[in-house]
Amino acid sequence: MTTHALPQTALLPQLSLPRNPGMALDMDWVRAVQANTSAIERRAATLPGRRSVKKDHQAAWLLRAISCIDLTTLSGDDTPERVKRLCAKAANPVRRDLLDALGMGRITTGAVCVYHEMVETAVAALEGTGVPVAAVSTGFPAGLSPYRLRLAEIGESVAAGASEIDIVISRRHVLTGDWQALYDEMCAFRAACGDAHVKAILATGELGTLRNVARASLVCMMAGADFIKTSTGKETVNATLPVSLVMVRAIRAYEARTGFKVGYKPAGGISKAKDALVYLSLMKDELGDRWLQPDLFRFGASSLLGDIERQLEHQVTGRYSAGYRHGIG
Repeated sequence: MTTHALPQTALLPQLSLPRNPGMALDMDWVRAVQANTSAIERRAATLPGRRSVKKDHQAAWLLRAISCIDLTTLSGDDTPERVKRLCAKAANPVRRDLLDALGMGRITTGAVCVYHEMVETAVAALEGTGVPVAAVSTGFPAGLSPYRLRLAEIGESVAAGASEIDIVISRRHVLTGDWQALYDEMCAFRAACGDAHVKAILATGELGTLRNVARASLVCMMAGADFIKTSTGKETVNATLPVSLVMVRAIRAYEARTGFKVGYKPAGGISKAKDALVYLSLMKDELGDRWLQPDLFRFGASSLLGDIERQLEHQVTGRYSAGYRHGIG
């Protein structure tokens, strides 16, 4: 059984592209951005049926999805032992017998995502694996702590070893149309991250309209975001296909204008392998194969990996296994 020419090296995290340096805030461009909600929703509704991948092809796509997961634990009852178990799973996300049956070598998740308090634990647990640590920051999830503390939090997480920082924007800047304030805030967050890559969480379920989502996406990229991300996972509405379509088209427009590629991370509510396949097909259709790599695409997820591993076991054995056979943390 093969995975149809899916290179093993392509399943490991890659951070080789030049970073998005940002640009001056272009208010004419921002104001010109619109969103045809009915057309976007019609297009999004077609996505689940556009691609049907089966058998070996499906296994290859699911292995690619694993390489793009930010394996996440963001609970108030997180403990060092839970984080260590999560890191062990991130470094070896699929049972060795299944990988052997699929003809695959080593594979890891894209990153492990934790609160600041657990960054040092995760960095130590992942030493030598090549799996980066992402820290949520800036008063996650509400983003309403004092501004100086939000900046300091970024610095503390970078100093602790986080190489990716998931920041939350101030939603009020979007809701009031204060794009200069959003731009200035994002520039400051980017500067505080230094060499660490920054993912801008828009909390799209709280932005009101798809036009706001499109404009916020563009402003954050102008301010130097390496990724734009849908949600904290704590909102009532998290990642959706219409929102994702708007955000990836903003990424496409930004690359066309500037030449720089920005990554995309849907987060919250993506727990099934079939959903992962839909999001991968969206990226392939709208942005191309380059955005199927973990340096430009991530899932923010905790339970998604378990369902993917169950699907891979079904591919190998013809039987679905119990969830406890694929424990995560």
